[in-house]
Amino acid sequence: MLSKTDAVILCGGQGKRLQPIVSATSKVMADVSGRPFLDIVIAHLKKQGIRRVILCTGYKADQIEDYYRKNSQGLTLEFSRESDPLGTGGALKNAWYFIESDPFLVFNGDSFCAVDLDALLDFHQSKFARASVVVSSSRREPVGQAQDVSAFGNIFLDDDMKVVKFREKDPGQGGCGVNAGVYCFNEDILLSMPDTKRFSLEHDVFPALVGKGFYGFCVGQQFYDIGTPERYEAARQALERLKR
Repeated sequence: MLSKTDAVILCGGQGKRLQPIVSATSKVMADVSGRPFLDIVIAHLKKQGIRRVILCTGYKADQIEDYYRKNSQGLTLEFSRESDPLGTGGALKNAWYFIESDPFLVFNGDSFCAVDLDALLDFHQSKFARASVVVSSSRREPVGQAQDVSAFGNIFLDDDMKVVKFREKDPGQGGCGVNAGVYCFNEDILLSMPDTKRFSLEHDVFPALVGKGFYGFCVGQQFYDIGTPERYEAARQALERLKR
């Protein structure tokens, strides 16, 4: 039940490649149609039935927290702030204190994929999975650029949708699709995370989960991210069209 399921959004990154566009703000606060990109992610969660969201902040944390204390969209918001960069894995582990549901959902704050979260949760539970990653088989690149899954996590699945290989930003060919930055985790995943303070979900956690209850939930929805100026502009244009 999504109203009882916590959503954690990772939004602490600086976004150095996007600095020409967001030099005065954090990456997730980049403007799309007059509102922060993160608003689009949160609005989708609310529409799907999520009621409690944990924002993992870091770079320009005050800016994000001040904005969402005034613009909560009617949701219960918690803020897990990192004083030093912890990476995606470290930021999630740092938020453990705030996570109340099992399983719970995790989202990259700098990407958006309109996933049916009820279907994701049903899939996760039907597979008795420990971790599920949303795999997008459809990706829109900026005009004039070829599709390049090497810029994202390249995921290989077997016939039962188990993840058999996870390549984070690997130039190798193949795979069933790319990591859409949406996950469903059981609480025990937090217990098995590295003891180090700073680590990455994509580099340090996911490869170690292969063969240990790690599944891929395939979707055909477009996946948008704002990691570079070119991708930001493509996402901005596409999301503005969807808004009309």
